Amino acid sequence: MKLPYILIVDDDQQVMRAIQRDIRNEYREDYKIAATDSANEALELIKELKLKNETVALFISDQKMPEMEGIAYLEKANEIFPDAKKILLTAYSDIEAAIIAINKVKLDYYLLKPWNPPEEKLFPVVNDLLGDWHALYKPDHEATRIIGFQWSPKSHKIKEFLSGNLIPYIWMDIESDEEAEKYLTSANVTRSDLPLIILKDGTFIKDPTVTNLAACVGLQQKAAKEMYDVLIIGAGPAGLAASVYGSCEGLKTILVEQSSPGGQAGNSARIENYLGFPTGLSGGELTRRAVTQTLRFGTEVLTPQQVKNISVKDGYKVTEMCDGTVIHSKAIVIATGASYARLKIPGIENFTGAGVYYGSASVEAHACRDETVYIAGGGNSACQAAMYLSKFAKEVNIVIRRDKLIQTAANYLVENITNTPNIKIISNSDVISCSGTNVLENITLKNAKTGEETTVPAKALFIYIGTKPGTDWLNELVLKNEKGFIITGSELMKEKSFHTFWKLEREPFLPETSVPGIFASGDVRFGALAGISTAVGEGALAIRFVRKYLEDM
Repeated sequence: MKLPYILIVDDDQQVMRAIQRDIRNEYREDYKIAATDSANEALELIKELKLKNETVALFISDQKMPEMEGIAYLEKANEIFPDAKKILLTAYSDIEAAIIAINKVKLDYYLLKPWNPPEEKLFPVVNDLLGDWHALYKPDHEATRIIGFQWSPKSHKIKEFLSGNLIPYIWMDIESDEEAEKYLTSANVTRSDLPLIILKDGTFIKDPTVTNLAACVGLQQKAAKEMYDVLIIGAGPAGLAASVYGSCEGLKTILVEQSSPGGQAGNSARIENYLGFPTGLSGGELTRRAVTQTLRFGTEVLTPQQVKNISVKDGYKVTEMCDGTVIHSKAIVIATGASYARLKIPGIENFTGAGVYYGSASVEAHACRDETVYIAGGGNSACQAAMYLSKFAKEVNIVIRRDKLIQTAANYLVENITNTPNIKIISNSDVISCSGTNVLENITLKNAKTGEETTVPAKALFIYIGTKPGTDWLNELVLKNEKGFIITGSELMKEKSFHTFWKLEREPFLPETSVPGIFASGDVRFGALAGISTAVGEGALAIRFVRKYLEDM
């Protein structure tokens, strides 16, 4: 296997030699290190590496250079190796330039000179960025391949599952990729068998279920222990936070997720307002870090695994899974989050997964290259999706019911969208129908003020509207409000039937449901504030009260 490159450029030869020395001493076993004092020379080398089918993992560049500034250099380098990570070396007086670079070239980190000692100020940064890069990079011969029809719901489901579980794959559209047909011939399968999954060892699976695919790629689906201190249901930000805090505090913790970790946040193309990440990060990156963290502390993570029923026996919780297995625990945290509400308009069900997608912009963006697409919804997630899609689509249209986007989205996102020429806002409007033959071809919009209806061609419609709590599976075990959100804590005490279901002398803990020892956390909990940071806090809070509950058992 070819080693990836770390490429350094700094016109100050003394600085260039110093960082080259430090980087080489630490990373020469796993990377090729190249350094130059000329930005133009570096760009020529980058082009040469591309022609030789080499890979660059990390660019390190000074900002103030005579041939061109570091921002301009990184912008050009990014065009050739867009997946490489980028560090800008700056003096304290150049921090403003670094902030500009964050927005202009999606800079990953700016490093103040000097960086001594490198063990504290350089290597942790580089390790973090290279870890992110490796998580998403797989050479062609090591990656899973998916061969299918681009606008097939089955293909979309497989792509969404692998992407959500951070498993790199190569997508091959049978109708546009000449190589795809050769794989079908080699595997002795026909188009009716698609999607076809080819694993890195050469084995293949025809039209697999998600469960079968999960087993083939090595995901754990069965619990290993007979009893756990806490079972966490749902691996969005709240569930992941609860699992991290539970395990690091010594609780036997198991986390189950019905599809893929990350929740709605995991699908975000770019999160720019999460504390501690000034350059922003994708939902996938945040999810990968959280999953790695919880596994490091000893949490068992089962996916895909779905809960069928929960019962209580002598205070212990018995959770039956849809595959018939059972998990026993002393406490449960329900963190199943919320999903986008299903649009109920004529024609839409015919095209779900075939041009109509709930979220999933990061999964299907490449298929929208040079096309016209629409987004229904005007919240932060919709705006983040629009920014990501704008890199591929010819035109992105955001359909909102309000007069202005600023009424529903964060100011920084509105500014970004305003400054992106191929994003348009269609205000005071709703999507009222979808049409097409086998895939989505048109949508109809209705202006709420004028009543005018307009049918327009659309290659894809991404839906980011409404909030539906993930509690359909829960039946009547715990008390929910009319919208399905779980009622907890002091809100339970407002219920007229409170004394019929609550038999303990103490009051319910803040995140505790109507069943002692079962807690709710994050978007699924009635009264919880929306947002990733809030969900993380809710997960940590739930574990605090789980510990109190266990102490009383």
